[in-house]
Amino acid sequence: MRPLIFLLLTTTISLNAQQQISGRVYSNLEPLPYVNVFIKALSKGAITDDQGFFKIDNIETGTYNISASFTGYKTQTKPIEVKTDTVKINFHLDESDLLDEVVVTGTLKAVSRLESPVPVEVYSSAFLKKNPTPNIFEALQNVNGVRPQINCNVCNTGDIHINGLEGPYTLVLIDGMPIVSGLSTVYGLSGIPNSLIEQIEIVKGPASSLYGSEAVGGLINIITKLPEHAPLVFADSYVSGWGEVNTDLGFKAKLGRNTDILTGINYFNYSNPIDNNHDNFTDLTLQERISVFQKWNFNRLNNRLFSVAGRFFYEDRWGGEMEWNPSYRGGDDIYGESIYTKRFEVLGKYQLPIDENILFQFSYTDHDQNSVYGNTPYLATQRIGFGQFTWDKSLTNHNLLFGAAARYNFYNDNTPATIKVDEIVIPSFFVQDEIAFNEKHNMLLGARYDYDKRHGNIFTPRIAYKFKPSNNDILRLNAGTGFRVVNLFTEEHAALTGARDVVITEALKPERSYNINLNYLTKLYTKSGIMIGLDASAWYTHFTNIILPDYETNPNQIIYDNLEGKAVSKGVSLNIDTMFSNGLKLLAGVTFQDVSKTENEITEQQILTESFTGTWAATYKLYKYNLSLDYTGNIYGPMALPLLGDLDPRLPESPVWSIQNIQFTYDGLNHFEIYGGIKNLLNWTPNKGNPFIIARAHDPFDEQVAFDNDGNAMVTPENPYGLTFDPSYVYGPNQGRRLFFGLRYTLK
Repeated sequence: MRPLIFLLLTTTISLNAQQQISGRVYSNLEPLPYVNVFIKALSKGAITDDQGFFKIDNIETGTYNISASFTGYKTQTKPIEVKTDTVKINFHLDESDLLDEVVVTGTLKAVSRLESPVPVEVYSSAFLKKNPTPNIFEALQNVNGVRPQINCNVCNTGDIHINGLEGPYTLVLIDGMPIVSGLSTVYGLSGIPNSLIEQIEIVKGPASSLYGSEAVGGLINIITKLPEHAPLVFADSYVSGWGEVNTDLGFKAKLGRNTDILTGINYFNYSNPIDNNHDNFTDLTLQERISVFQKWNFNRLNNRLFSVAGRFFYEDRWGGEMEWNPSYRGGDDIYGESIYTKRFEVLGKYQLPIDENILFQFSYTDHDQNSVYGNTPYLATQRIGFGQFTWDKSLTNHNLLFGAAARYNFYNDNTPATIKVDEIVIPSFFVQDEIAFNEKHNMLLGARYDYDKRHGNIFTPRIAYKFKPSNNDILRLNAGTGFRVVNLFTEEHAALTGARDVVITEALKPERSYNINLNYLTKLYTKSGIMIGLDASAWYTHFTNIILPDYETNPNQIIYDNLEGKAVSKGVSLNIDTMFSNGLKLLAGVTFQDVSKTENEITEQQILTESFTGTWAATYKLYKYNLSLDYTGNIYGPMALPLLGDLDPRLPESPVWSIQNIQFTYDGLNHFEIYGGIKNLLNWTPNKGNPFIIARAHDPFDEQVAFDNDGNAMVTPENPYGLTFDPSYVYGPNQGRRLFFGLRYTLK
């Protein structure tokens, strides 16, 4: 009898200890259905019903944090103490600012994304974590309309294509300063620690009226964290099944009362030669890279700005025949491409201590490159100094911006393109007026004047119109011009690799572009709790004086000259950002484009440019298990490829191809995240369907090639296709499927 009484008493006490939490969730004083209400410490939760009510049963007595989250709304967390049988708690959620992020790239001013007259795409540091990469170059592979293009099978250097335009048409900035340009278009997107990045802003279309040369096809602005927003200590390291090791380390410190310091270090190492396609060449370039970044932020009276940042970057990379080692560097016994890159950067901003809002921004880059491509050396030095004053002046219905800038360019290399040192100062002046007619209609007018003594006066105007019919809808129409002053060998890696001769037929003139872009942005909410953000664009860009490498006129040459005709880039794109009530988030995009050149009334598609592209990133969070699943990928349509002649047996056009990745992340430990997954799930590589990728990989110095009197390779029994060594037939990475595993530590 006593055991039975004891059992009943224990059961009664246990039942009494299990309480209930109930309540209701509102927004704008209206009940909000399908809201996720969750107690993380207990891994228990509930979904609100059609009237916004919820209840969670069997809660032990104690003190907890309870959160209410819903797509399109800001998550709210409250403390709650459970002591009685039923505990009541209500939530009032505010709408999220998902499409209202602060952006600075479009107008050189910090404005909300919805208020900017220029369409700007924003990607946060959380986006970069969905598919961890050792550099920003690879991270952009999942951005719609943006494609990292590998330009060489051997050294794997590349550039960024926006809407099908080659890398030299993209200007890359760090914190608004033009850091990555010229030589750095090829190499500068490596070594920026991903953990230091606050967000990445992308503008598609000419932006030369604000940013000058190189901003012809678009720009990418990498915005680093403010020291006060960064964790106290952070670390992120992962390894892959191929032997890659990537490590980000960082910390912040306070020096005195008014100075915050943020330091970040990135180290990457890959030293495991792999030749899965059996051509005796490395499939992936071997690399050792270190980058050190430091940012100082000074607190001043009246919150005036003053910050200074610096970065040092060193990289040693090589690719080539599997037998290569540094003793063969520059020789003609064993083929290898070896690149030593050393660069440092300083950039900053200082707001003048006067009543008017005048900002001085500056940057300096020193880039030194010592490289050899087989037995061809490429030794180059580039120095870029930049200074700019901007005056931001607000008047009734007008928001004015005046600017004066000067850019110092120094460039020298050992190629025939640089007979003498290229050194020049380019002064610039620009003005911008954003006119607010009313709450729904805005217009932006802008113009820039640059003087280049080599090319004379350059004038680039632009106009933007914004119509905002509601708080959730915005329509933008942008038109403008762009220009680019060409420094050929800083940008065209194909001119350096392989056995082709480089032919420059004339003094190259600056390229010009004329662009019109229509953009529509909206967000929708469904009764079932789904939030949908839509971002659609259509564009048309016309180029004159464009410079495109000609691989086809002579298979042994790359010919450069100004196009006697026109080039056109046109297309449409759509991005969809969706959050479901069950916690699933989906970001997907598709772009259809037509990039062509017309000369002598003959129109041809631009080489190495896909007809369509698609990207996606799906995330699902299992709160009960502290587990997240990320599935990312891209798909590319066919593109014309550079063949060496009519007998070349390689595919003249790439197939449809896709790179897909999956990642699992566990965040149930204090300060730690554990993640891992598979990259390139489909194990796709470009050698599939091709007899070979690198032409005559067995004879990289063309020692067994017979040439006729005109210098053309002849067909012989040993060379049945009449080819020469050529590693420029490349459109995707040679790296196949691989596992990866990583660990993150954050102390706030």
